[in-house]
Amino acid sequence: MRATSRLFATVKSASKYLEPDIPTGLTGLSTHPSPRPALIYTYRQTLKKLAQIPASSVYRQSTEALTKHRLEIVEAQKPEGYEAWLERARKHIEANSAAYNKLLNEDGSLGSEKAHVDRVDIWDGAVTRQDALAEGPNSPSQAEKKAAILAAEVQKVDKAAEHGEVATVEDIEAEPPLTREQIETIENKIGAGLIEEVVEVAEGELALVDEMLMNHVWEELEEKIPPGQWEYFDRGDRV
Repeated sequence: MRATSRLFATVKSASKYLEPDIPTGLTGLSTHPSPRPALIYTYRQTLKKLAQIPASSVYRQSTEALTKHRLEIVEAQKPEGYEAWLERARKHIEANSAAYNKLLNEDGSLGSEKAHVDRVDIWDGAVTRQDALAEGPNSPSQAEKKAAILAAEVQKVDKAAEHGEVATVEDIEAEPPLTREQIETIENKIGAGLIEEVVEVAEGELALVDEMLMNHVWEELEEKIPPGQWEYFDRGDRV
C-alpha cells in the first residue's frame, strides 16, 4: 500500500526528487518538504526529554530504543552535497556565534533544523477577519492591541538600526533534499508506511513524552490497585 500510494501520486513525474507539498496518495497527507531534518530534530528532542524520565521506566526503555533505532536509519541516509552544505552551515554559524551558539552538537552535526521542516499551510479558500485590526473608532482593548503591535515594530526597527539585523535560524541554508530512492530506503527499513506518516508518528511521540513528564507516570499510584485488578478472568476448563 505504501509504494502504491506514492506511485499513484507521482506517476506523472520522472524527477529524481519528490515534489514537496503535493498529495502523497493518502487523504490529507502532503509530501513533506524536508523529512530528514524534521525526523532528526524530532527524534533528538524526544531523546532529550526521555532522559528526564527514570531509566527504570519501561516506557522510557522501549521508546528510547525505538527512537534511537529510527534515528540511526534516518541519519545514515545523507543527501547529495551534504558535506559541502554542512561546511557552509558551520561557517555561517561561526560567523554568527551569538545567534547560533547552541545549534552544533558534539559530533559536529546541526542540533536544530526546525526552521527548515515547517510545512506549508495550504489556503482552504476561507477568508476571516478574526485577527485583523479593526478600523475606525476602537474599544480600549482594541486600542491596546494596536499600541502593543506598533511598539513591538518600533522596538524591532530601532534595535536593527543600532545593532544591525539579528541573525536567525531561518538564515541558515536549508539542507539538500533526499532523493526518491533514499526516501524509499528509509521507508523500507522503518517499515511504518510513508515517511510523512513516520514524521507524524514521531511528532505524536514527542508530544506524548511531554504528557508523561507532566503526569510523572513512573511514580507509584497514590491509591494502590486492589488485588487481581489487572488479571484476566479465569476461564477454568471452559473452551
